[in-house]
Amino acid sequence: MLDWSAIETVFLDLDGTLLDLQFDNHFWHTHVPRRFAERFDLAPEDAKTRLLARYKAMEGTLEWYCLDYWSRELGLDLVELKREVEHLIAVHPHVVPFLRSLRTLGKRVVLTTNAHAKSLAIKLTRTGLDTYFDAVICAHDFQTPKEDPDFWRRLDNHEPFLVEATLLVDDNVSVLQSARTHGIRYLYGVMQPDSGAPARSTAEFPMIRDFRDLMPAKP
Repeated sequence: MLDWSAIETVFLDLDGTLLDLQFDNHFWHTHVPRRFAERFDLAPEDAKTRLLARYKAMEGTLEWYCLDYWSRELGLDLVELKREVEHLIAVHPHVVPFLRSLRTLGKRVVLTTNAHAKSLAIKLTRTGLDTYFDAVICAHDFQTPKEDPDFWRRLDNHEPFLVEATLLVDDNVSVLQSARTHGIRYLYGVMQPDSGAPARSTAEFPMIRDFRDLMPAKP
């Protein structure tokens, strides 16, 4: 159990942490390849193979998360494609009660995400989660992804926080590692970012099954 009296600031990731990553995996691995195949008259599997190789080459960079970049690269309107399947966006179980409990405790709750602003707008409009945050920080505003330790330095300048009194929950181990380099004390991963995929674990960071594992005890 966390000692919530020691925590002032809570940084929360979006995709795979608060939201089910099944939407993004379906979008990038199924929906975009389907539309790419239709646009360029390719066999579906050929289109998917080509796209997955291109995704992999950009993984961990800011462009990997950028809808504008991929729209230019692929010759597709990815914002429109997102809207075609936005009904599949889903909040992980127990997220809203957790966010409500943080508000009750008076913690500063900040969304920190690599998601592109256009994707972020669709997801927050669809879910209404933005009402629970004191601030929303998009890595694109800092021109560096959360995997880069420089992101946390820039965040600290923009949204000052005490590293020893800050909690970060993120499904990306590389992000947790970069936050640890900056000195953030409380770091938790997510065992099952995609509800349709097997759970995973790592000995490097504690992992939550869902947000009941971090739920503050009722007074």
